[in-house]
Amino acid sequence: MKNSRTHQDSEFNSAGIGYWKNEEPIEETWSDYKWQLKNRITNLNTLEKHLNLTSDERNGVLLSGDKLALSITPYFLNLIDTDDHNCPIRKQVIPSIEEITTSPEEMTDPCEEDSHMPVPGLVHRYPDRVLFLVTDRCASYCRYCTRSRVVSGAGDQEFETNYEAAFEYLKNNTSIRDVLLSGGDPLLFSDSKLEAILKRLRSIDHIEFIRIGTRIPIFLPQRITSELCSMLKKYHPLWMSVHSNHPREITTEVAEALGRLADAGIPLGNQSVLLKGVNDDIPTMRALVHKLLQCRVRPYYLYQCDLISGSAHLRTSASKGIEIIEGLRGHTTGYAIPQFVIDAPGGGGKVPINPEYVIERDETKLVIRNYEGKSFIYPEPKIPVMSPLEPSAMMHE
Repeated sequence: MKNSRTHQDSEFNSAGIGYWKNEEPIEETWSDYKWQLKNRITNLNTLEKHLNLTSDERNGVLLSGDKLALSITPYFLNLIDTDDHNCPIRKQVIPSIEEITTSPEEMTDPCEEDSHMPVPGLVHRYPDRVLFLVTDRCASYCRYCTRSRVVSGAGDQEFETNYEAAFEYLKNNTSIRDVLLSGGDPLLFSDSKLEAILKRLRSIDHIEFIRIGTRIPIFLPQRITSELCSMLKKYHPLWMSVHSNHPREITTEVAEALGRLADAGIPLGNQSVLLKGVNDDIPTMRALVHKLLQCRVRPYYLYQCDLISGSAHLRTSASKGIEIIEGLRGHTTGYAIPQFVIDAPGGGGKVPINPEYVIERDETKLVIRNYEGKSFIYPEPKIPVMSPLEPSAMMHE
């Protein structure tokens, strides 16, 4: 198995068919998502059959069971450039010994989700919406995972969701109009199990729409079957946030899977995490957002990497994110520009971070600049001073 890096990031390329089990091609089973899940790479011996690991990677894999488990679908492993230890796909899913180093500012729960749980598994931080953590498992595990404390079952904290208590809480809190299903990855559930959750949510009148947060279309596009899409479209308005960080992740298989979801009437948004050596430059991010739009996916958020323990080697500066947004604004369509946000440490929620386009502001005007650096004056409306002798004032005498 070997992939060339000569492909342009703006092109759609297939991940190809992997050669596994006695080096025989497996066209018959490669497109079966259940086979993909059953044959995930979860240990050092299997991984070393397909990749030459550095000593940092090898030691990282040996220690991965203490923090966040190793798991990579054969499909996604096939995207890794086997000759490049700095491959942006590789950095996202191959453990590194650097994960055991914790910086003073890092936390196990940087978004303080646990302190905003009225019932186990339900995070209620914002007034009208909740995060419903329905599972702790994913098809593959991102090494920068915000919920590494519970996701994969390797962390110190045990995952707990009380479904009945969660549904009762949602039923009794009429201010909640928006429910986001996440975890873990909800699309790991069978169609019937996922539908049971959606059906319960749809039975609550004040819940206006449902969202699903998932990386399955990127890690395991084979899971996006026509049967799944037919089931999902019964529960509109249903939105989906996918998670792609690099243009090479948007293969022909992914494009087809996203197309099936879009054809089912599901609005799609993408959430990327800004990662050092993965997507922290303008050309890479531009190629990603352009490919997403071609797949009918709206770039939604670009997250500054959370202060999760052991993630310092993957974090870059927030100023780099501002630079990327400025490099997109005015240089491509507005639909392609995500909102750069920092999830405020300590549970403050998402804070938008933007380049500074207001140069000066007072009661009479705004001095603004455009993407070319040119300055413009926008006059503020004058508030008329009403004379006490004017009829409108005398009407109240």
